[in-house]
Formats: sequence, C-alpha cells, structure tokens
Amino acid sequence: MALKHILGAGLALCLISSCDMQNPLLCDSPLQYGAPQFDKIKTEHYLPAFEQAIAQAKAEIDAIVAEPQEPDFENTILALEQAGSRLDDISGIFYNLLEADTNPQMQEIAEKVAPMMTEYSMYVSLNETLFSRIKAVHDSNPALEADQKRLLEDTYRSFTRSGANLSPEDKQTYSKLSEELSLLTLQYGKNLLAATNAYTLNLTDEASLEGLPEFVREAAAEAANSKGTSGWTFDLSAPSYSALLKYSPLRDLRKQIWMAYNTRATEGENSNLELCRRIAQTRLKIANILGYETYADYALEERMAKNPQTVNEFIRKLLVPSLPVAREEVKELLAYARSQGFEEAEIQPWDFSYWSEKLMDEKYSINDEQLKPYFRLENCIGAIFSLAGRLYGLSFEERKDIPVYHPDVKVYDVKDADGRHMALYYADFFPRDSKRGGAWMTEFRGQSIVDGVEKRPFISMVTNFSKPAAGKPALLTHDELTTLLHEFGHCLHGILAEGRYGSLTGTNVSRDFVELPSQIMENWAFEPEFLDGFARHYQTGEVLPDSLIRKIVDAKNYHAAYAQVRQLQFGILDMAWHYQKTMTDMGTIEFEKAALKSSAVIPSIPQACTSTSFSHIFSGGYSAGYYSYKWSEVLEADAFSLFKEKGIFSTEVSHSFRDNILSRGGSEDEAVMYRNFRGHDPQPEALLEKLGIVPAGR
Repeated sequence: MALKHILGAGLALCLISSCDMQNPLLCDSPLQYGAPQFDKIKTEHYLPAFEQAIAQAKAEIDAIVAEPQEPDFENTILALEQAGSRLDDISGIFYNLLEADTNPQMQEIAEKVAPMMTEYSMYVSLNETLFSRIKAVHDSNPALEADQKRLLEDTYRSFTRSGANLSPEDKQTYSKLSEELSLLTLQYGKNLLAATNAYTLNLTDEASLEGLPEFVREAAAEAANSKGTSGWTFDLSAPSYSALLKYSPLRDLRKQIWMAYNTRATEGENSNLELCRRIAQTRLKIANILGYETYADYALEERMAKNPQTVNEFIRKLLVPSLPVAREEVKELLAYARSQGFEEAEIQPWDFSYWSEKLMDEKYSINDEQLKPYFRLENCIGAIFSLAGRLYGLSFEERKDIPVYHPDVKVYDVKDADGRHMALYYADFFPRDSKRGGAWMTEFRGQSIVDGVEKRPFISMVTNFSKPAAGKPALLTHDELTTLLHEFGHCLHGILAEGRYGSLTGTNVSRDFVELPSQIMENWAFEPEFLDGFARHYQTGEVLPDSLIRKIVDAKNYHAAYAQVRQLQFGILDMAWHYQKTMTDMGTIEFEKAALKSSAVIPSIPQACTSTSFSHIFSGGYSAGYYSYKWSEVLEADAFSLFKEKGIFSTEVSHSFRDNILSRGGSEDEAVMYRNFRGHDPQPEALLEKLGIVPAGR
C-alpha cells in the first residue's frame, strides 16, 4: 500500500486504524471499484474529513523529509506523487459537488477549507528540506524511463514555480497571497451563482409568449410549477434565457433578459466588479514575486504556447481574417431585419439571436423546433456510447446499485472490448439552483497505479439541458447535442487514461491541449452517417430526413466568423486581465470596454460586463488560457481531416488517436504526441478553411 511505502509499516497502521467509521470520506469505500459512497456522505462530514486528511498528508510529507536514505526517485519523487491520496479523494468529491450540487453549508465549508488547503500547499511547496531532496534527485540526472523523467521534471519545476527558491520573507508573502487568491476566487463563484439564481422572469399573460415554440412554453410552465407559481417562468440558465432571445418577437422582453444575464454580479451584495480587479492584482503580485513580469508569462510557461507573445500573435492570425467577415455577417443580418420591418439603426446584442435564427430559417429552412423532436436525450446518450464503442471498443452499462449524489444523476460501468473495467461514468444533465451554469467534465478520482494496483477513474459529466416537460422526454437542440459530444470527448480522455502516475494521466495535460479530445468529438454532430444512426422522432419514430441532415451540414458555418470573433474576444479579454505589467487604474467595466473595442462587431452596452461572470478565468482553471479553445480547434481541424480522409469510423485512425493522444495523458510533450498521431504540426489556416472564412487551399 502507498502509505506503507511512504511512512513505514508502523505509522501506516496507525493512520489506517484511525479510520473514522462514522465518516465515509475517511475510509476506503467497500463498494465495487471503491466507488464514492454518495448515499452516506453528508455535508457535516467534509470539514472533519479535510482536517484529518490534511494532518495525514502532512505526516506523509514529514516521513519523506525524515527518510534516512539518500534521496532517489523511489523514496522522494514517487513518494511525493503518492502522498496525500486521501486528501485528493476528498477534494475530488467536495469541489466537484461544490459546483454541481452545492448548498450554503458547503459554501461556508469551502471558505473554511480554502486557507487550510493553501497552508498545506505551502507546507509542501515551501519545504526547504523536501525541495533539497527533489533537487538532489534532479541534479543527479538518474537513468529513468520516459514517464519517470517527465514526473521528475514536472515535480522539480512545480516547486520552483511555487516559490521553493524564494527567501523566507518572500515565502511568507507568497503564502499570504496564495491564500488570499483562493478565498477571492471562491467568493467570485459564490457571488455569480447567487446573482444567477436571484433572477427569474415570470410571465402571466399568454400574449407574452408570442413566437415561442411549444417546447419553450412547456419548459417555462414546468419551471413555474416547480417554483410553486402560475404562468411561465424564465431564468438565467442557458436553455431558458437563450430561448427568449432566439424566438421572442417582443424586443423589450429580449432586452430585459439579455440585460439581466449580461449584468450578472455587477451590483449589490453579489457584485464581482471589485473582485475581478483584486483577483487579477493578486495573480500579478504572485507572478512578480516568483520572478515573472506578468501573470500570463507565469501561466503560459507550461503550456504549448509557452509565452504571451505567441498567444497574442495566434489570436491576431485568426482575428484579422475573421473580423471583416463577421462584420459583413452582421451587415447582412441588419439588411434582412430591415426587410422584415426592423426600424432600428443597428442590431443590438438582444436582437442578434432573434434575427439570426430567422435568417437561418429562411436560408436553410431549419430551426430548433424542427430538430428537437429527433434528438431525444436518451437516444443521444445511446449514440455517443455507440460511437465510443465503434471507435474505441467501449461499452456502457447503467449501474443502479451504485449510489449517486443527486436523483438526476446516472452512473455507468465502462468496459473495454476485452471486458476490462475502464471507469465509472457519472452523468448529470439537468439544471437546478444548486448547480452552476454551463457544461463541464471533472473526475472524482483519476487513474493511477500504486504498488502495482491500478485505480481506474471515476469520471463526471455535468450539463444544463432542459428538463423534460410533463409527459414528454428530454429533447436536445442540435447545439446541445454538440455540447454533449464535446464534454463526452473530455470524458473519453479520462476514461481511456493509462499510466503509472496520476499527475500525468487523463486530462492532466497542458491547458491548450486539453480541448483537443473534446472539440474533435463535435465533428460527428455534423456527419450524416452518424446522425442517421440514431436521430428518430420521439413520437412517430420517423428517421431524421436526409433533407434536414443536409440542412444541418449546410448551415454548419452559418455566422461562423461572428462566433469565432466572439470566442476570440473572450481570449482577448482574458489576456488583457493577465498580461498587465502594472495593475490598471480603470474600473472593471471600463477596462473591459477598452480591451474589446477594436474587435467589436455589434454595439457595446455601457452597463454590460462579461468579466463579472467569466468564471472560466476568474474562478476556473483558464486564467491566461482561454485562447486554448481556439488553439485546440486548430489542432482538431487538422486531426479530424484524417478521419475524413480514412473514414469517420476508421479504427485505424481512432486506435492511433487513442494510443498517441487519449491514453497518454501528460506523459510526454504534447507537441510530440500530436506529431506522432498526425505526422506534422497544424497551422491556423486549417481552422479558417474549415469554418469557410478563407477558401480551402488558399
């Protein structure tokens, strides 16, 4: 066992015997595969579990420091890799549920745990004796296997990037700044969730529902009923507010909900305006004390891009050809709207989705109301499982005997073609007040091998698809099907992980590489051969007609330049916050407007602010890294062209993708892994051509 390896038998037995049978977080789960005991875990278990696990982890660190033998890979690097495994398991459960199924008590616990976790992190990363052992191993240049070398280099670099070489005074300052940043990002997320949940729009006059498809009305009626009120209720979850923006001809109603969504957390007790500045300033201070000019310089050092100059040039190469095309798309949309009686001088943000949907319907005779009946959620799930089987030999069996953390969640036992257990896959599809918006993949436990015993991963996928209306199944839009495929791609990256060291497996790769497995999966949403295999009308059983499939494919690049510029603007804003050499004196809204002015394609609204709800960069893991979505799109555009060449179900290509990308984690340099798969480096032109922004072969 890992503890025995690190601590010696005596201390290991002592720690094991201290297992609190009353706290399921502090004992090994008796369930198959060691699945989390969600049916037994209670909110009050978390704080004592963190306290005990941190103490245990510190004891494991102390044992490494006190090791009498000369430092080597086994007694120092591997021992450190395996230290704190109980704490990792507890954190994997708590922080995932803090996003997916939180409550006020959990948020309070998070605020108490944040300084404890930061203090533990500093206990490790600023431990001079521990670092001296790591440095001794590093400097001795031992003969190691490839993944061992990678682990050694990553370990050494993580310590130097976490202040190991700082003076005692600077170490103390670094610790305080790290703790402050942890609390600030927690508060940011808490404010955003509260601000999002605080808004509802309840309509009682049926005339207000003009233009809304039946599925939107049904969902709104169901939402009103769930809140104990009459009429139709809309909120700021994506399926709800976006439906009003797409379909309502009532401009004032569209403006009302657009303003509510785009001014979230900008005022009152849940305001994030000052928090944005404080988070950015704290990150800058941390970067400076570590010897970096900006936070972006610090963050990008370990990513494929390597530095801010490369990122800014990458964004420029995509923005320059995309911006004029996006402006032409908006100009065309304005002309169309005016032909339909629109009398305003400009398309405003709350007009874009409405007129875009109408123009798309006119151009391609296709809309969500036509398509949704063919995309029953259960069928879509079955389709992605079947796709994973066809490409990678995986099978998924629902396990109703394994507990889940919420009744909406389903769990599946994933097996390889030879029957080998690969992972538990948890799927959580529907919005609720306890869940933040958006869609994401995480893991309750990653894959690793400890003392010859493999731990397979527990993978979680969370979305916010519309709940089924009374008497009807859950139905997806085509965009939501694309989202499902995207997040499932992340899940496959975790499910197919192979390796010895948990910090190098699964999605533990560079931030600008991690989106490749997810974004490449989106392509199948536009492949007739894939859609034809499962898209059936939920009432009639009719196959999705070829004519509609052709329209989906034809409409794929509709307003692609506008969508590209919007994504690039997120990257521009992210870099603006994190590539500052001195903290701006401007307020958050003013700073944001200045950063985005030159890339604007529609009017900017004075009160609107993206930064206050930009959780990816302020409370997630994408600070100085949002560009990576586009970076990965370039990779996937080039990678999927091989599937197109060999066949979208080609096992030759999929097995190569599995062997060279999905199963490898971060065990090798990502650029090398990509070249091993594709045979060359990708270029931004691949994406521009795929989106139709520049002609193919230009």
